[in-house]
Formats: sequence, C-alpha cells, structure tokens
Amino acid sequence: MTTTSPAATRPGGLRVGVQRFGTFLSGMIMPNIAAFIAWGFITMLFIPKGFFGAESPFKWHWAGVAEIIGGGGDSAVIGWQGAMTAVAEGDSGNILAYVGLVGPMVTYLLPLLIANTAGRMVYGERGGVVATIATVGVIVGTNIPMFLGAMIMGPIAAWIMKKVDGIWDGKIRPGFEMLVNNFSAGILGMLLAIVGFFAFGPVMLGISAALGAAVDWLVALQLLPLVSIIVEPAKVLFLNNAINHGVFTPLGIEQAAETGKSILFLIEANPGPGLGLLLAFSFFGVGAAKGSAPGAAIIQFFGGIHEIYFPYALSKPTTILALIAGGAAGVTTNMLLNGGLAFPAAPGSIIAVTFAALGAGVGNLLVVYLSVIIAATVTFLITGVILRASRKRDLEAEGDTFGAAIAQTEANKGKSSAAMDALRTSTGSAAPESAAVANTTAVATGPIERIVFACDAGMGSSAMGASVLRNKLKKAGIEDITVTNQAIANLDGTADVVITQQQLTERATAKSPNSVHVSVDNFMNSPKYEEVVEMVRAQRKENE
Repeated sequence: MTTTSPAATRPGGLRVGVQRFGTFLSGMIMPNIAAFIAWGFITMLFIPKGFFGAESPFKWHWAGVAEIIGGGGDSAVIGWQGAMTAVAEGDSGNILAYVGLVGPMVTYLLPLLIANTAGRMVYGERGGVVATIATVGVIVGTNIPMFLGAMIMGPIAAWIMKKVDGIWDGKIRPGFEMLVNNFSAGILGMLLAIVGFFAFGPVMLGISAALGAAVDWLVALQLLPLVSIIVEPAKVLFLNNAINHGVFTPLGIEQAAETGKSILFLIEANPGPGLGLLLAFSFFGVGAAKGSAPGAAIIQFFGGIHEIYFPYALSKPTTILALIAGGAAGVTTNMLLNGGLAFPAAPGSIIAVTFAALGAGVGNLLVVYLSVIIAATVTFLITGVILRASRKRDLEAEGDTFGAAIAQTEANKGKSSAAMDALRTSTGSAAPESAAVANTTAVATGPIERIVFACDAGMGSSAMGASVLRNKLKKAGIEDITVTNQAIANLDGTADVVITQQQLTERATAKSPNSVHVSVDNFMNSPKYEEVVEMVRAQRKENE
C-alpha cells in the first residue's frame, strides 16, 4: 500500500532537465565518495611527499613500509610480497619502483566503481557487470585516470545490455535462461571492451585533454575565478551537480593523481561564501532570516549542507552577487598561492575540507584556510552592504518573505529536503498547502523487518530521516528492525517499508512495487513516523 498525496506541480523546461542530469551524475559519484576518501588518505600518508613518504621527515624506515604502500614507479613486480622480498635481499633502495596502492586505485578501482554504479542505475546488477567490463577497455586504452570515460561508457553499456535483453525477452525456452543470460552479457561485455579499447578510449582521452587544456588556459590567463559567475548562481538553483560531478571531480582527480592536489575540488565545495552570507544575515538581516541564520551557519560550515543558505540568497537575490564575489576571491587565493585539495571534499564541510587539504601538506592547508576566510569575508562585507541599504524596506515588508524563499528553494530543487524542513521548523514557517501529505495510514500485509529511506542520492536527507525513525523505534522498545537509507535507483524490492518525500514516491513505487510506501514532507519531523511505529507495534501484538 502507498500513502501519498497529490503531487506538487514540478517546473518544466531546461532547468529541470539539467537538474535531472545533475542528479544522475551525482548518483554515479556520491555512493563512491568513501573510496575517493580512502584513496586520498593513502595518497596523503604514503606517496613520496606524503607524511610518511620517502621525502618526509616522518619517513618510516622500518622495511620501507610507506614506499611499499605508496609506490612510485612502473615496475612489473607489484605487491607486498615482492617488495618485502626486495627488502630482505637488501634492495630497499629500489622500493619506489613498486607500484603500491595509489596508482592502481586511481587507475582501476575508482573508475570501475563509478562504471558499476552507473550501470546499476540504468539496468541493475546485470547493467553494472557489463558496464564494468566495457569500462576496463576504456581504461586500458588510455594512459590517464578515466573518470569521464567511466561516467559515459558505464551508462551506455548498461543501456545497450538492456536493449539486447529486450530482443529475446519472453522468447527463451525454459531451462536455457541462465545460459542465454550469461553468454549474452559476456559476449556483449567483450565487444564493448574491445570498442572501448580501440575507439572510445582514445576519444575520451582527447576530450579529457581538451577539458584539461581549457582549465590550464583559464589558470594561465588567471581567469579561473570567473567560473564562479556560473557556479555560485547554479548552486542556488540546484544546477551545480552537473558542473561539479560532471567536470570538476573527474578533472580534479586527474590533476590530483599527477600533482597531489587540485584547485577544482574547491571551486564548488568552498564553505566560505555560504558562511559569509549567513553571518551577514545574522548581523544585518531582519525577522525570521536573522533569527535562523546563526544556526544555519553552523549546519552549513560544519555539516557541509550548503543548500541551507539558498533560501537566504533567494529572499534577497542581489546577494547572489556577493556569493559570486566571495567564490571568485576564494578561487583567486588558491590560484595565486597554489592551494587545492588532495581528494574531493564531500560534503563541503570545513572538516572534510581540512582533511582533504591536509593531504597536500600543512602549508597547503593554511592556504586553503586563507581562501575560506577571504571568501567568507568578501561575501560578508558585500552582503552586509546590500542588507543595510534595504533594511528599512525589509522591516516594513518582512512578513512571510523568508517562508516564501524556502518554498522557492524546494521548488528549484524539485523536492523537499531535511535541511529546508529544519529551517522551516526553526522559523515557524508552515509548509505550503500543496505539499500537505494525506493522513491515511500505511498497512503492512507481511512482517516488517527492513525499512528503507530513499532519496535521489541515498545520502544526506534520507540518512537524517533514517536516524530519526531509528531513534523513535528504539524508544518504543523495537530494536530488531533494520532502518537504512539508499538511492531510489538502488531499490531492489527487498524493503518491507520504503519512506520517501512525496515528490519521489512514484519513482520509488516503480522500483519496489511490493513494498509499503510512505510519503512524507518533513524528513526531520514527520507525524508519519509515529504511524510507522504504531504499525510495527500493532503487528508485533498480533503475532504474540
């Protein structure tokens, strides 16, 4: 059964199309961020210039452990056993010839994870397998980390597999299904890997080279800060994923693999502009915006939830100019002083930024901190001037302006979010009528053992919702139910109950039709959670 409500009208046009594209791109990257971070830490600690590397004062002398892990050459003798043998034979001076972990992870592991995730999004496990096989051809056919190739070849390969399966769907004789399925996927994977090696790989190599040259050109002419003119407004309109995950992250990884860090990781993730905006509203704002801004600043700066400052910018659109100036100032600082991150900072929290910047050295961390401070200061000063100039007008017309900006933010995103729900709660703003959720209660026909919160990326807001319900179940004395969160694209029909925001329930129902579906407006504080708890409690009583 599904509890739902009338779907809010979603805006159409180019913006929604770009949003969906950005969601798809982020869906490939975000589930694998932990792998990027793991690679970043290994790089930070064990490459020759890392904390324990050969060129570090903290170098590990025992058996050349850091050199073995970090690698540094192209020797065919790879791995711990071969390296330890060399050490035992007194050949420790050649340890850097061993490949170690850094190179294989960035060359093979990370692109293949992206390809597999993309394939699963398009065509489940079968699509993921074929996408991975095909992407190996692209990787081997090039000499750089093939992230863009994985993000393109992965979905294409899975889509082709889906179409091929459709040719003989329902036409296979009973008993031959496994034979046909395995051989068709294997043969198609082989053909796509060959195409990737001879054709697709070189094309992607050219595209990557062109994009890299464009970035180098912008840096050489000191024009990279101008990118903020696109990025900062795009963030407020939720159009940044297509730019950040589609271009900056793959190019940044390639740069980081060569130089140990990349400025591209900080163009969108720098928390400085958002912090400056929220601090300005804390001092110079009026009404609900002023009262809620300090709490929002903490969430944005330390939690990395940037979307929480978007309503403030929308309530006073001229402040977007301040965000652009602050973002450009931060980029300029990093460009002039050679600052960057060793791996992507996700979410864009100062904590994540610190670890990612520290991966390229303490000096680099100070530069990155300076870029955050300068970005925040520039945004704060310009926003302060804008707010002071219109303060009298704002006091007279305040009313529900900020509540309307929250609603506009959700409309731009195409769905509600936990950050907006928390902001609405702190200001006392009511949810719009069109977002009201039906009061019907879901009824489960089978035993409830697994509850899944699902959203676009499977992180962030759904994780917070899962934590809230988990605590409510625990307080009710129910501790044997698994409550998790994941992306809608990864729903596999095994969940007993699926909880989504109302705009996403239809998609979730299509992915998991046999589950009980519960629609909520507020992931942080929904009355539907109490209904779910009561549903579980009632079922337990019936089975006693």
